[in-house]
Amino acid sequence: MKFYNKWPFHIAVIVFSIVADQLTKLWALARFTNETGAPNHDVINILGEFLRFQLVFNKGAAFSSRPQDLMPFLSPTVFFILISLVAVVVMGWFYKNIDKRDWMSRLGVVMILGGAIGNFIDRMRLQMVVDFIDCDLPDFIMTRFPTFNVADSFVTVGVAIVILSPFILKEIHKQIKAEKEQAKS
Repeated sequence: MKFYNKWPFHIAVIVFSIVADQLTKLWALARFTNETGAPNHDVINILGEFLRFQLVFNKGAAFSSRPQDLMPFLSPTVFFILISLVAVVVMGWFYKNIDKRDWMSRLGVVMILGGAIGNFIDRMRLQMVVDFIDCDLPDFIMTRFPTFNVADSFVTVGVAIVILSPFILKEIHKQIKAEKEQAKS
């Protein structure tokens, strides 16, 4: 079994994602807030208008949606605590039940967990999530893609890996089988 399919590596990925997320958010708060802690509205263009850093406080859920609209009887803090706990339990169960040979899905799940924990820390510490990566993806639906953070990136990449892993692993196994057959002849 390869090192990337063992739990010490997975714990390291979770810890790395949390640390990277929290450090970049601390930088964003230090760089983009004024003396009172409010956003100073500065913008750092990385790749012109395509990619820039700009601080946004997200008090809602994904893409700033509001949990009060779904469950008005729960406070946002209680809602996010419950959702986060359910997500961690579901991801833990999913991780435990993934075929041990499916190292890609297992990696994707730990990336999702790390990102979810990173945003959960913000919600508990600040009652909101610090977003600062502002990217303008060309499309016809919105003027700009919603501002996000490193934790969101880990979640998104993790979900993509989980979805794509069966197809990728199938191709990898085909190639390995073909190489073995070719080596025999």
